Amino acid sequence: MSAVTDAVRGAAPKPAHPLGQSVRDSLVIAKRNLIRMSRIPEMVIFGLIQPIMFVVLFTYVFGGSMQIGGSTSATDYTNFLMAGIFAQTVTFATAGAGAGIADDMHKGLIDRFRSLPMARGAVLTGRTLADLVQTALTLLVLAVVALLVGWRVGSDGSTNAARVLAAFGLLLLLGYAFTWIGALIGLSVRTPEAATSGGLIWLFPVTFISNAFVDTGNMTPWLRHIAEWNPFSATVQACRVLFANPGQSTSDAWPMQHPVWASLIYSVLIVLIFRTLAVRKYRSATA
Repeated sequence: MSAVTDAVRGAAPKPAHPLGQSVRDSLVIAKRNLIRMSRIPEMVIFGLIQPIMFVVLFTYVFGGSMQIGGSTSATDYTNFLMAGIFAQTVTFATAGAGAGIADDMHKGLIDRFRSLPMARGAVLTGRTLADLVQTALTLLVLAVVALLVGWRVGSDGSTNAARVLAAFGLLLLLGYAFTWIGALIGLSVRTPEAATSGGLIWLFPVTFISNAFVDTGNMTPWLRHIAEWNPFSATVQACRVLFANPGQSTSDAWPMQHPVWASLIYSVLIVLIFRTLAVRKYRSATA
């Protein structure tokens, strides 16, 4: 009897390590969402049109009338602008993430996932990873458009390929962090429409009360203080430093003096806080 029991124990599959199971389940969900995106190409196309419109409109409408470092050159403004447009693009992806999760909730798909023996949080992690891939593709296309309208790295100093790649890495990290805010919003509302609206309302003040489109030195002191401690501004400042583009603030605010570290710290904190809240909401949410 003992020999039979030992044989059965030996034949039984070993329980998966929790971390390994979480990674595997997350990748499965990410693959599912990427396949879904590929079958609905208009989602990707419409996601590209908006940032391209921002690049063209800001470059040709505001270029030449904005003063950057004492210059009103349209070329200088284009080089100043692109870090802000890149950062705005990755953060606006938040609304799509929230709407997608709200749609899955509305259709009962989240309840179906929760009935399966999957790692906790894998559904949300997979969704955010898929959104990260889409954001990376959007950034790639946007960078090409930016080069076509005159954006150049190294326009205000020297840089190299490693620093440019580091800048795009910070942008993706910021986008990934904000996607978790979108996930929490998507789990907290009843319809995809509400998730889209709720995901955009707070993004406008975050992106416009910043150094993305104008020099914060032209703001009133209290508004400049908010803008310079804005996590969004830290990533924009870091990208301008790494791209060697004009408009790098000379403020005494710590995030502006150490923008790369500030960007990393802000993004990691946002991920930790909002992933915890979103996973907790996921456990208790009902369709």
